[in-house]
Amino acid sequence: MIKISKIEYYLPEQVLTNKDLEREFPEWSSERIREKVGITQRHVSSENETVLDLAIQSTEKIFKEYDRNAIDFVLFCTQSPDYFLPTTACILQDKLGLRKNIGAMDFNLGCSGFIYGLAFAKGLIAAGIAQSILLVTSETYTKHIHPKDKGNRCIFGDASASVIIEKDENAGDYRFCLGTDGSGAENLIVKKGAFRTDSELNPNHEFNPENLYMNGPEIFNFTIENIPGLVKDTMELNQLTMDDIDYFVFHQANSFMLNYLRRKIKIPAEKFYIDMEKTGNTVSATIPIALKNMMDKKLLKKGDKVLMAGFGVGYSWGATVLEF
Repeated sequence: MIKISKIEYYLPEQVLTNKDLEREFPEWSSERIREKVGITQRHVSSENETVLDLAIQSTEKIFKEYDRNAIDFVLFCTQSPDYFLPTTACILQDKLGLRKNIGAMDFNLGCSGFIYGLAFAKGLIAAGIAQSILLVTSETYTKHIHPKDKGNRCIFGDASASVIIEKDENAGDYRFCLGTDGSGAENLIVKKGAFRTDSELNPNHEFNPENLYMNGPEIFNFTIENIPGLVKDTMELNQLTMDDIDYFVFHQANSFMLNYLRRKIKIPAEKFYIDMEKTGNTVSATIPIALKNMMDKKLLKKGDKVLMAGFGVGYSWGATVLEF
């Protein structure tokens, strides 16, 4: 029912390599970082560079080959917006010179954000509200991270991905599996910055409450407990088997977790795509970045079925299948 017509992404110019981190934290070797998380470098936004700036860059790449006047809805996924208000999607509409008679909204989700964005887009198209949707996933998580938090600095990078979603009568009408468990909120959180008082959620970590806190073991446990079932349910819901799926593209959290999941679910290695070595975990942008790289490498053929799964902060998770 829907198709992805275009994907482009943008990475900030500043690069943080494992060697850079090794110089800051001599107790960690660059090779150890690569072995642990599968990342050799990540891109970091500059002090004055925001998700809006990244989004403009990734979307203008699309408009080199796609008519911006065709866009009739903007969905913007971020957890590091330029402002509490106004919504970043509204500013993006103006900056890109899009029509004014279109819809635009932000939604606050992390690693599941791309899947939820596809679900929103499908709903808008099915309801006849929109025909050509710009979905942007843009994050500058590194701005949330304390300079001495070597663990999270090794993992996260900044990026923006822009995707055009359109109706396709010839595409399969695949359904979504979505899930939520807010009891895990305190395990990946930026505690201060909005309006909730300190007494409500207290992860009791060593850095400032405006910094990102991640309880890595709990996030790993959540993922291992929930994602194998998510994949199984998504295939059953869509009456597909492992043999029907050409590729599995998961949120690129870290290579250790991804390989553990692959083995647990028994996904053949040749069907499981990992692509985060040069970008790191870019949160909601990881899946579209991976898809774009697969397209550029000509790994995806017309008609290929790809099962995509996003999972993380919230806790929030989701999966679906698309044909390419």
